[in-house]
Amino acid sequence: MEDLEIRAVVADDLPAIVGMLADDPLGALRESPDDLAPYLVALERLSADPNQRLVVAVRDGRVVGTLQLTIVPGLSRRGATRSIIEGVRVHADERGSGLGTRLIEWAIEESRRAQCQLVQLTSDNTRTEAHRFYERLGFQASHAGFKLQL
Repeated sequence: MEDLEIRAVVADDLPAIVGMLADDPLGALRESPDDLAPYLVALERLSADPNQRLVVAVRDGRVVGTLQLTIVPGLSRRGATRSIIEGVRVHADERGSGLGTRLIEWAIEESRRAQCQLVQLTSDNTRTEAHRFYERLGFQASHAGFKLQL
């Protein structure tokens, strides 16, 4: 993995990122790789927020993975700061290479640097392979999650 660079996202990365987001049954229904305008707006918001880390993994000049890490200050747990990992994607050509592990390790280390006491993530109930992956990395399925579509 020494040939891998993890860096902040720039606008030129968006086609590759959105392509990865759309490259599964769930993402295919909710992403729009042909219309990058809303993703550009989102990138501007994320880039302006110091509690957001939107990164890509790049190998040989090619975007091969991505994730978003959000730092959330809070009152609960004695004023603990937590981080939330979202939007983890690895290019189909890279799955099984250890890249996903490397991205999650990066997020955990970045969370430590931000003095977080807890790292959390959610994963759709249908992503059973992802659940096994996260459990292998030490995450525990400890909570039920709920969503309300607005």
